[in-house]
Amino acid sequence: MSVHKSSSSYDHENIVGGGQLLRRRYSGKPLAEKPYYVTSPIFYVNAAPHVGHLYTLTLTDIFKRYHALKGKKAILCTGTDEHGMKVGTDILLEKTPEAQGQLQIERAAQKAGQEVRAFCNENYQSFELMLKERGYIYTSKHEGWYSVSDETFYPPSSVHLTLDPATGRKYMASQETGKEVEWTSENNYHFRLSSFRDRLLDFYAKNPEFVQPSTRMQDVVQQVTAGLSDLSVSRPVERLSWGIPVPDDTSQTIYVWLDALINYLTKANYPFQIPGQEDAAGWPADVHVIGKDIVRFHCIYWPAFLLALDLPLPKQILTHAHWTLRREKMAKSTGNVVNPFMALDRFGSDVMRYYLVRDGGIRDDSNYDNEFIIQRYKDIQGTCGNLVSRVVRGKYWNVRRAVEAGITDTDPKAERHKAALEELPATVEYWMGQLQPGAAMKEILKMLDRQLERPARIAYFRHRQTNTSTPPPPGAAKTSTANTKPSSTSPSASLPLSPSPSPFPPPALPANPTASSTSAPKPSASAASCCSPSFRDG
Repeated sequence: MSVHKSSSSYDHENIVGGGQLLRRRYSGKPLAEKPYYVTSPIFYVNAAPHVGHLYTLTLTDIFKRYHALKGKKAILCTGTDEHGMKVGTDILLEKTPEAQGQLQIERAAQKAGQEVRAFCNENYQSFELMLKERGYIYTSKHEGWYSVSDETFYPPSSVHLTLDPATGRKYMASQETGKEVEWTSENNYHFRLSSFRDRLLDFYAKNPEFVQPSTRMQDVVQQVTAGLSDLSVSRPVERLSWGIPVPDDTSQTIYVWLDALINYLTKANYPFQIPGQEDAAGWPADVHVIGKDIVRFHCIYWPAFLLALDLPLPKQILTHAHWTLRREKMAKSTGNVVNPFMALDRFGSDVMRYYLVRDGGIRDDSNYDNEFIIQRYKDIQGTCGNLVSRVVRGKYWNVRRAVEAGITDTDPKAERHKAALEELPATVEYWMGQLQPGAAMKEILKMLDRQLERPARIAYFRHRQTNTSTPPPPGAAKTSTANTKPSSTSPSASLPLSPSPSPFPPPALPANPTASSTSAPKPSASAASCCSPSFRDG
């Protein structure tokens, strides 16, 4: 059984309509402005969330909030995927807390006033029936390497023989994910993916920024150019019972990815629409935010499904890189993981958001380290904290005089500073348009550093002119050359700032601040390790 109605649990905005094509089909009213629509993947529930989930959702949330700040209606779609062999096995065996998933689904269906099966299946089945009516679905025997962990078939070119160093056991595994695969032969329904090769390549050529960053766009084009095989879109019910049945054939269960991807449409109430609320539709999505490990499903399979039904394609797909720990890929099997809940409890949401966006990779993987998080906390404290402190508590600061000076000051440096401030919104808009919020944030912080530097130095030197006995700020460096010594009243460009008391308290640090993620101290009331061995989760 599967739940992809993410709006029911995760987004309480009333989202209706299925995109411009559907609005034209069912309504003669002029089109209202489309809301900004950003999505995250729907995450598997059979393993605990990890820092990669937190990173994906942070990026997604930033895009949504940014457009809301600009005054536009913005919609964020997220959720969980409770479909597939892994979830069904865990629930039947009551292995995990997700064994309560059945009860949660029943409650959601009751809230919607529907039977459980109808609640889970109604929107998908209409999509699959339309694919079948257009001749894109057929039955055939399928043989190939199947990964239960990845819930997907792999071609022979994408698997290899590998060795488990702990046991010495040899097995076939996916080259992409490293997960074990098994040879499977069964009669399934298939989607004619091979027939969309030319249409996909034509779409990519006309939309070269469809996949970001450009390196992954190139990878997608290369994969499609090399040729596509038809895609198995169902499994025999005796092998996969926890899912949506194929319409008119209860012996087959729908393939997890065809089922899951539809959630982006059903969030926009596909295939239904409420008359008079057409302006609430979000489709096509402005951005899908995903990890690089699911590029093939979102950038090849998903566009092909939409092209088959003549539905609008998403405008862009942002594919971010992964987080590593000790420069190695995070994996639950090795314990090399980070619990995001522990990290949030320890450092706070603002610090974690700043760290993930500041140091997270879009093109290249990033290494997670508690020491880096502590340094980013100090960045926030030193820049934002000191600026706020000087504005609201500064001894020589007067807001009125500062505003008046900003208007009347004709000093060349002041003019350049004002010009930079006026250019900042356009700079931020550019980087956000490039789907690089980290770069946009760095531009803002760069400006804050300039804001912090100039008023503080002016205040200090003006004070010294009226009180020559005042000693320099604590820690101020004495600048000199081999033959000259600057006067006590002449400003020096190399004079460091005197940190004002920050209104933000320091974080609770471990006994050894430079300790690695897995050597942090035991959790306590003052400091909890997000990566200690007893709290390692997926």
